[in-house]
Amino acid sequence: MTKFSDLNLDPKVLKAISEAGYDTPTPIQAEAIPPALEGRDVLGIAQTGTGKTASFTLPMITMLRKGRARARMPRSLVLAPTRELAAQVAENFDIYAKHTKLTKALLIGGVSFKEQDLLIDKGVDVLIATPGRLLDHFERGKLILTDVKVMVVDEADRMLDMGFIPDIEKIFQLTPFTRQTLFFSATMAPEIERITNTFLSNPARVEVARQSTTSETITQGLVQFKPSRRDRATAFKEKREMLRALIEREGDGCRNAIIFCNRKMDVDVVAKSLIKHGYDAAPIHGDLEQSQRTKTLDQFRDGTLKFLVASDVAARGLDIPNVSHVFNFDVPSHAEDYVHRIGRTGRAGRKGTTLMLAVPADDKLLAAIEDLVKLEIPRIEAPGISAPQGGRSKDEERPEPEKRERRSRRRTKPEPAKANAPAQAPVAAQAETAVAEAEEAPIPDAVLPAARKTETPQRGRKGRARDTGPKQVGLGDHVPDFLLRSFSERSTT
Repeated sequence: MTKFSDLNLDPKVLKAISEAGYDTPTPIQAEAIPPALEGRDVLGIAQTGTGKTASFTLPMITMLRKGRARARMPRSLVLAPTRELAAQVAENFDIYAKHTKLTKALLIGGVSFKEQDLLIDKGVDVLIATPGRLLDHFERGKLILTDVKVMVVDEADRMLDMGFIPDIEKIFQLTPFTRQTLFFSATMAPEIERITNTFLSNPARVEVARQSTTSETITQGLVQFKPSRRDRATAFKEKREMLRALIEREGDGCRNAIIFCNRKMDVDVVAKSLIKHGYDAAPIHGDLEQSQRTKTLDQFRDGTLKFLVASDVAARGLDIPNVSHVFNFDVPSHAEDYVHRIGRTGRAGRKGTTLMLAVPADDKLLAAIEDLVKLEIPRIEAPGISAPQGGRSKDEERPEPEKRERRSRRRTKPEPAKANAPAQAPVAAQAETAVAEAEEAPIPDAVLPAARKTETPQRGRKGRARDTGPKQVGLGDHVPDFLLRSFSERSTT
């Protein structure tokens, strides 16, 4: 069996590995480290949780032990898709490089530019960054990438999902052609393969597991149920109740868990619901402040937080070794995300359990997942809950008379406003009276047609009849005296 001491690593690195409690490399580490130390490009493909971070961190520290960084010109570059993954790489670097004099800088969003500029100005051997923040520093003239000797792209398939591929291509073009590239991914989409063919030179391909496979240490289960009503609010409520019932059924075996949702807004709602029902839970997603995300992750790692409700920002690359359960509150929209989500449990040979909730609308997504992992996810019986699924509907919670009244209001549609609506009845009666009086008055024949005409009601901006007081018929409800006077005779004075 291969040991770290057989991999030609620097003695100071081996000392740090030993102090960290490791002796035997994982398969991806045993196969990726030797070609990396030879200076070859490496294309590493392995499922999440297999130790990819150390497979590029260890040889990178060994290769950089000689030399010195210059201001604004890092000697190596590590690109990660999320802030959390970048911070984790930085933590691994601190562990394995503690007996060396190598320096590092972490460039991620949510941190002051000024603090990061100070680190870059001093010169760093290892620069760990997310693509967006790295390009921000470069475009501000604070960073020069012409001295990069080793470039690492971690979780490349996640870069593709998050739309970072154009940024990655631009960064590749800013670095020297002679750089060494270490490229790691859990899956190999066609777009990822195109990039490797373009920017990697005769790479050593290291594949320790079939692409998109799940670990054998993970017990999987799927709960399918049909909501009592079709509207999303009812289904969402019933799923929350089903989630709590699943947690209760797992009992003491559920030491801690990550609960994944597809949407950020659902992460917040599920976390609040769990807290309301007495569970120790907290949300984490991309819209939260970096300080809050870091604090939440630290609490989950040290065991002070039991349930972490997360979006896919926490699905990739995070090394939280003692997660006992993963709950998929939503079926992932992308089949590859299922592999990464459940890979948060069952790590480093430990046993793990993952359970997923699904409704009939998720059938196509389920089929895509099972086709990808080449496995039919075992169906398990839905747990019983104290109340009917989703509880009572809004109508059922109301008293019977009020319920009938609400239904009656829904069935009865209001009639559109008309000029002669019932509300206008008194005015219409006045108009009819005025017409009758006008007909009885001795009106000359010359003006009779005008008196018979009815004025058109005035209408507002939206075409509705506007109440302008009693309606006037013809010239009004009386005839002025001057119209009754005869003008045929000339006055003689």
